[in-house]
Amino acid sequence: MTDDIETIELTVPGEGAGQRLDAYAASVTEFSRNAVQRLISDGSLLLNGRETQAKAKLREGDTITLTPPPPALTDVVPQDIPIEIVYQDADIAVINKRKGMVVHPAAGNPDGTLVNAILYHVKDLSGVGGELRPGIVHRIDRMTSGLLVIAKNDAAHVFLSEKLKTHEVARVYYALCEGNLREDSGTVDAPIARSRSDRKRMAVDPEGRPAVTHWRVLERFGEATFLRVELETGRTHQIRVHMAYIKHPLIGDEVYGRGKNSLGIEGQALHAGELRLTHPRTGEEMTFTAPLPEEMVSALEKLRRRQ
Repeated sequence: MTDDIETIELTVPGEGAGQRLDAYAASVTEFSRNAVQRLISDGSLLLNGRETQAKAKLREGDTITLTPPPPALTDVVPQDIPIEIVYQDADIAVINKRKGMVVHPAAGNPDGTLVNAILYHVKDLSGVGGELRPGIVHRIDRMTSGLLVIAKNDAAHVFLSEKLKTHEVARVYYALCEGNLREDSGTVDAPIARSRSDRKRMAVDPEGRPAVTHWRVLERFGEATFLRVELETGRTHQIRVHMAYIKHPLIGDEVYGRGKNSLGIEGQALHAGELRLTHPRTGEEMTFTAPLPEEMVSALEKLRRRQ
C-alpha cells in the first residue's frame, strides 16, 4: 500500500472544553477510544504539538494533531458477491454498484466490498491502486448507487486517473434534495476539506481543495427537488456537502441532512447514473448509463402523488 498517510488536525470548539483528550478525539474521529489511547502512547497524537496523556483536559482552541497508522497489509480475497457489470473488455470494466456496498476494504469493512467482488468476477486488475484497491480509479460512497469504472491494467489506470484530474471523465448523478430550489440551474464553487471539528465529516473551508458542482432541476415537488448533478471535481462527499451548504441537503443523508424522511429513502438519495469517458486504448468516446434504483423511483412516485 503506497497511499500517503493523511495527518488530521482538529481545533477544539467550545463544547469540547473540559473533556478528556482520549474521549473527545474518539468522538470526532473514526478511531475507538482504545485506539486513540494507543496513538497517544506512541506519540502519534499530539496536543498543541506536544506529547501528553490520555486524561489531559482540553481547552477551547487547543490543537489536536493525529497521524493515523498505515493500514495493515492484508490479503484481499475474492468473494462470490453478485455485482452488475455494465461493460467489460481487456482494459476496463464498468460496474453499477448497488447501494450499501463499500467500494474497498478499510477499517470496519475488511471484506464484503466491491473490491472483493471484482477480484472474483473480473480478471487481470491493475495494481496501481495498491493491494487494498486493485483497479479502483475513483470511488462512490457506500450509500450511493451507480456507475464507476475499473482499470484492468496499469496503463488503463494511469490514463483514466489523468483524465479524472483534467476533468475529462464526466460523472452525472441524479439526486433528491430537501426543499424547493428557485433557480432552474446553478453551480456551487466552494472548496472542501476535512471538518476541523469532526473527522467523520467534510465541510466547505476556504483553505480546502477546489470543488465545483453543477446542478439542474428536473422536477419540483415543493417539499423536494429532483436534480441532475454533474461533478467538475471529485472531492469526498462533494455533492452532499455542497447541497447542504446551499441549504438543500440530500433527502436521507444521515450526516449532512436530517436522515429520517417519509419517502422510504435510507441513506442519501443519490445515484451515479451516467459516466462518459475516453477509452484508454482505442480513444473512443464512451457513454454508460444506469437506471434509477427502485428506491428512488418509488420516492419520485410518492412525491408526484402528493402534488
